[in-house]
Amino acid sequence: MAEKEQVIIESGEARQPFNYAVGMYGSKFFYELKNNRKFFGVKCPECEKVFIPPRKVCGSCFREMTEFVEVGPGGVIGTFTILRYAFIDPETGEQKPVPYGYGFIKLDGADTLFQHYINIEDEKNVKIGARVEAVFSEERKGNIKDILYFRVTG
Repeated sequence: MAEKEQVIIESGEARQPFNYAVGMYGSKFFYELKNNRKFFGVKCPECEKVFIPPRKVCGSCFREMTEFVEVGPGGVIGTFTILRYAFIDPETGEQKPVPYGYGFIKLDGADTLFQHYINIEDEKNVKIGARVEAVFSEERKGNIKDILYFRVTG
């Protein structure tokens, strides 16, 4: 039997092997991002909350969730930060360019917040409650980097 190849992510001198499956719910989420530029969450049959990214069990009701629903791609900023301190990016092993915005987005139709980068080109417009929309990479690979960032629209 052939040994499975591990994905290795390096952070400078440190090596961090990962072997992680995203499962059916994560696969649906990344498939839709890659192929259709769409966000899908999952709806609880009991409390009707919509979770993004999707998960199998409702955190409030402990009910299995099977109904996928499209949300976004727009939403509002729930909270955010602008990072101005340079550090080593664990994904690349190189210094992360600063400043950059990172926040929690409440996508239209969702009840939970989705974490991602926020474009801060016009910093004065980045505020809690500001409308945003997802900007997708032209070349998508089926991972979270298929979303470049969220841009403030109003």
